[in-house]
Amino acid sequence: MAFVVKSPFCVSRTTWRGNNNMLNPSSDSRIVKSVGIRINSRLPAGRDFSVKMSSAQVESLQLVPTVAPPKDLGIPIMVNGCTGKMGRAVLEAAMAAGLNPVPVALGGPNDSGKILDFGGKQIEVHGPSDRESVLSSAFSDYPNLIVVDYTLPAAVNDNAALYCKVGVPFVMGTTGGDRELLYKTVADSNVYAVISPQMGKQVVAFLAAMEIMAKQFPDAFSGYNLQVMESHQASKVDISGTAKAVITCFEDLGASFERDQIQLIRDPRMQIEMVGVPEEHLNGHAFHMYHLTSPDGSVSFEFQHNVCGRSIYAEGTVDAVLFLAKKVKSNSDKRIYDMIDVLREEGNKFWLCGY
Repeated sequence: MAFVVKSPFCVSRTTWRGNNNMLNPSSDSRIVKSVGIRINSRLPAGRDFSVKMSSAQVESLQLVPTVAPPKDLGIPIMVNGCTGKMGRAVLEAAMAAGLNPVPVALGGPNDSGKILDFGGKQIEVHGPSDRESVLSSAFSDYPNLIVVDYTLPAAVNDNAALYCKVGVPFVMGTTGGDRELLYKTVADSNVYAVISPQMGKQVVAFLAAMEIMAKQFPDAFSGYNLQVMESHQASKVDISGTAKAVITCFEDLGASFERDQIQLIRDPRMQIEMVGVPEEHLNGHAFHMYHLTSPDGSVSFEFQHNVCGRSIYAEGTVDAVLFLAKKVKSNSDKRIYDMIDVLREEGNKFWLCGY
């Protein structure tokens, strides 16, 4: 994964901002200070994936390795929702990290009976009818099992209840559902879990920094006008949870904003021509821009994070699995974690190494 910090605006994005009054041409000459933060995440180059479906419902995902085979870490994982794009991305990242996908997974009614062949490993997908027996059997066969959930928002609470009933630790990457009920279910069961609607560690770090700034410097942007644009694949119809969280921080900092002013870009043509989304990532991207302008228009701040593909979330999920496995092994008193905890753990290791 490569991260590039860019200072110049590309023509397409500048055009978009101009057309949408993100920068007022009449006040450009009066702008004395502009801060821009841009993070672009690209998919790793040199990897080729092909998906093939046969009449026997065997799905083949051919992985061409570009590095030496990873060390086998011996941690078994079950990726529920592995027929979806995010589930596949997690499987690829997990295998690259040396984790061991178990030969079964849970899915929806339409996925029941499918067999996913991934890099020589076959995974049979089971539907709702036998999910409890399948999960219990897998947990018995693999006592160190960690479940990863990338299913559907409507399934979040039922799936969490099942994991807690069986007693298996899990990473919940699926968004939506009743989050208050989700946390209560896990707390009552005493099961280990990492729960986070945002699994990209770098994005989580940005959110954490925003929350710290909002708490320590409330009203620092009092009177500033906030404008927000977020672009996702057309299949995402709701407002990004990440955008909501960032907006809350800016509101705490004193910026003026109404939630119905968020500009949701879902049209592919606009995403390419005005937002600057690469055509190959139209079906999987997250471009966010937050633009602040002072009351007199003389100062502007811009925060932008652009993610292409799903690798940033998949790799963060793998880190969450490794983190959770460690907590289970050490019999940690705390049971419910989020990606901030994962980041803190890695940060502690960084400083302990003397860097």
